[in-house]
Amino acid sequence: MIFDVIKDTLLDGIKLLPFLFLAYLIIEIIEDRSEEKAVALVRKAGKLGPLLGASLGVIPQCGFSAAMSNLYSTGIITRGTLLAVFLSTSDEMLPILISEKVEAGLILKVLLFKLIAGAIIGIIVDATASKLGYKSKKNIHDMCEREGCRCEEGVLKSAVFHTLKIFAFLIAVTFLLNLAVEILGPEKLGGFILNKPVFGELLAGIVGLIPNCAASVVLTELYLQGSMSIGAMLSGLLVGSGVGMLVLFRMNRAIKDNVFTLIILYVSGVIFGLIAEVLPIF
Repeated sequence: MIFDVIKDTLLDGIKLLPFLFLAYLIIEIIEDRSEEKAVALVRKAGKLGPLLGASLGVIPQCGFSAAMSNLYSTGIITRGTLLAVFLSTSDEMLPILISEKVEAGLILKVLLFKLIAGAIIGIIVDATASKLGYKSKKNIHDMCEREGCRCEEGVLKSAVFHTLKIFAFLIAVTFLLNLAVEILGPEKLGGFILNKPVFGELLAGIVGLIPNCAASVVLTELYLQGSMSIGAMLSGLLVGSGVGMLVLFRMNRAIKDNVFTLIILYVSGVIFGLIAEVLPIF
C-alpha cells in the first residue's frame, strides 16, 4: 500500500510541475518588466476575469488552480477570478467519466454547470468587492522578498527556484493526504453521504475541501457507484480545487483572507449542488 501511495504522490506532483513553473515564470516576467503596467493590463479584463477563469478551470488538470493561487497571492488576479477557477476545476472527474463511458450529454452538462457556477460566483464576488471599495494590497515585490526571490539571477532561474520550493512542500503534504484517503477508503466516505438529502451536499462539500486531486476521484466514483446523487457529487466537485487551496494558504500569508475565500467556496459549492439536485436537466 505504501508504495502505491508514494507512486501516486509522485505522479500527482509531476503533473503539477509545468503549471507551477508557468505561473512562477509569468510572475517573474511581470516583476522583471514593470509590475505596475502588467498588473494594470491584467486587471483591465475587469468583468471578463471570472468568465475567463471559469473557462480555464474546466480543463481537467488541478495544476491550473495551483497556478491561479500563486497569481492571486501576488495581486495579479482578483478573488472572483480565483473562485471561478476553483469552482470550475474538473481535476480527474472528466477522465473518469469518459473512461466509464458516461453519456456525452451528461458530461457536457456537468462541465457547463461548473463553468456557469464559477463565472456567476466570480462576477458576484468581484462586483461586491468593487461596490464596497475593496482594493487588494497584495503585490509581487512583497512575495519575492518573503520567499527569498533570486530575481537578480535571472527570470528563468528564479522561476525554477520558486517552483522547486513549492513542489517539495506539495509532495510532502500530498503524500500524507493520499495515505489518509487510502486508509479511510471511498466505501466509508460513501457510507457517510449515502441517502442523506441536503446533508449529502453538505458532507460532499467537506470531502471536496480535501486539498488533493484524489477528492474528485472519490466523489466521481461514489456517484458512478450510486452512493450519492448528482447534486452531492457536484457540491464536492465544485468545492474541490485540487491543491489550489493548499497553495493559497502556503503562499498568501493573510490567513483571514484565505479563510474568507474558503468559506465562499464551500457555501457556493453546496448551494449550486442543491440547485443541481432540483434542476430537470440532470
